[in-house]
Amino acid sequence: MAIQVASISEALSKDVFTDRGRYCGKIEDLECDLKRFKIRSLVVRAIKGSYLTQMLGGKKGLIIPYPMVRAISDVVIVKHISAPVGDDVSEMGAEDFPEEAAEAPPKF
Repeated sequence: MAIQVASISEALSKDVFTDRGRYCGKIEDLECDLKRFKIRSLVVRAIKGSYLTQMLGGKKGLIIPYPMVRAISDVVIVKHISAPVGDDVSEMGAEDFPEEAAEAPPKF
C-alpha cells in the first residue's frame, strides 16, 4: 500500500518517530524522483536529546529511504532504526571483504 502525500511542503517540519515510539527529529528535506513523481527519501534533522542524536553522536541527521516510512499524518512513523554493530564500513580494509580482495588485480 502506497503512502500518499498531497503536498511536499505538507511533510516538511513534521516530527519523525520510529514504530517503537522513539523520537528521531524533524523532516528537513525530501529527495524526489521527478521522472516517476515519487519521494525517494526523507532527510531527518536530529533534534538535541532525541534517539537519533544519541545513536549518531555528532552527526546532524540521517537520510531515511522512503520504503522505511510506515505512515504520514500529524507525525511520520518509520521502521525502527538501530545503530550499526561493529566497525564502520569506511574503516574496514580489504581483509574484511574477501570476495572483493579476490577480484582485485595482483599487486607487484
